[in-house]
Amino acid sequence: MSLPPFERVVAEHGAVVLRVCRAVLGPVDAEDAWSETFLAALAAYPRLRPDSDVRAWLVTIAHRKAIDVTRAAARRAVPVADPPEPAGPSAAAGGDELARDLDLAAAVAALPAKQKQAVAYHYLTGLPYAEIAEILGGSADAARRAAADGIAALRRTMGANR
Repeated sequence: MSLPPFERVVAEHGAVVLRVCRAVLGPVDAEDAWSETFLAALAAYPRLRPDSDVRAWLVTIAHRKAIDVTRAAARRAVPVADPPEPAGPSAAAGGDELARDLDLAAAVAALPAKQKQAVAYHYLTGLPYAEIAEILGGSADAARRAAADGIAALRRTMGANR
């Protein structure tokens, strides 16, 4: 069995990788991490074994790129003088749904790193806990616990915001 063309890999898994990047990094850095993920994947793709789980491989690369982005951001100074007022959700843009989505995104962003990653990798990409454990380090039980704790925290936060 041979590997499919890389363009097909991007078409099939690009949206999942972008959702993972957004969940782990937020919307600002997600697209850059997505691009970096697929550039690195393109370079390594010829060496990938044909029987590999391509989605898990891409999520692993995205995870590492997210770590790189997080570390780089921690080293950068962030100037703040007078930040602009946040824009409220527009009623024309589905205000209630948009507000709920923004609340959920903020709640996910507030989770501890392991919980946020476990939730993103399991619930957005459907990776099994054993593969998440390989990506994050640790056991499948620890990955399951981190995801469960993350979901419980999201339920508490989102329930309090209703």
